[in-house]
Amino acid sequence: MGDGTVTVALDAMGGDHGLEATVEGAAVLSREASDLHILLVGDAPAISARLDEIPYDPSKLRVVSAEGCVGMDAKPREALDRMPHCSVATTARLVAEGQADAMVSAGNTGATILAASDHFERLPGVRRAALAAVYPTATRHGPHNDPFALMLDVGATLNATSADLVSMAVMGSAYSSIISNIEAPRVALLSNGTEATKGTAAIVEAHGRLLSGTLNFAGNVEGLDIPRGTVDVVVCEGFLGNVVLKMLEGVSEVFVDVARKASGRKLQWRMGLAMLGGGLKEIRRLTDWKSYGGAPLLGLDQVVIKAHGRSEARAVRNAVKVAAKAAKGDLIGRIRTGVTDLGLTGSDA
Repeated sequence: MGDGTVTVALDAMGGDHGLEATVEGAAVLSREASDLHILLVGDAPAISARLDEIPYDPSKLRVVSAEGCVGMDAKPREALDRMPHCSVATTARLVAEGQADAMVSAGNTGATILAASDHFERLPGVRRAALAAVYPTATRHGPHNDPFALMLDVGATLNATSADLVSMAVMGSAYSSIISNIEAPRVALLSNGTEATKGTAAIVEAHGRLLSGTLNFAGNVEGLDIPRGTVDVVVCEGFLGNVVLKMLEGVSEVFVDVARKASGRKLQWRMGLAMLGGGLKEIRRLTDWKSYGGAPLLGLDQVVIKAHGRSEARAVRNAVKVAAKAAKGDLIGRIRTGVTDLGLTGSDA
């Protein structure tokens, strides 16, 4: 870890596909990355048995034993109290003890957030951690023309004060800058109008604070601006963000499903779809969450990436890569600096 190598602790038991996805994703990455080490955390005999079936670089992987796993439908707090040495808790503990630089889990979202909160500290000036997520956009972002932007919070909080929104803006900007290589990400507040006076009292106050701050603040955006990709980071409270994110996922899935069903209908439908073939492939690519890696949990003093529960090997591989990039880019240090520059304190409300 001191020689430029980043170590990522991966909850090998989490997610709908379990070991099949996590071990394969880690194995593939071990053969690709020269400066990355992965700790596979979970049922050691089962992990080792799976590794025996696929090629991997043993110098880049280490298996760490854990006892039990929090199921996708389990009650997070109850499960963690019952299994203090389960895979997700052990994954967080390895990072807290300095054996890894970041953690990744595709398991139970609540358990991942709680395990991280149990073992890590909130950064000074951050009152609440926030779960961020990427979403597909029509506009490309950054020097690599990334077809997605970042939104937070998408589920870690219900109600947000103006200070919470401001700290989310700082965290989202830092993350976007590192992962998408954007020097000064455009940040906006999600509201019911672009005017500075629109929105809740918290949004209006946060607008004023961000306007006078050091971030590249673009003001307010409306819901219709989200898929257009007019900004790099959209900030909102968790309840609203979660609803918006699920709607975006649902619309993309419905569109692809409708196209698939139409392909089996009349000749006119098939001809029309053939003409739109290139466009449909582009939509599938843009809405393919597997390529985005995962959702960062921001506001704690360690890097945490929550991969999608349905993650297969490719998505797990990308989630670990994102975690390593965030750690290498000093995400936590950048957030500390941003929060300090805006004069936020832990008691700010």
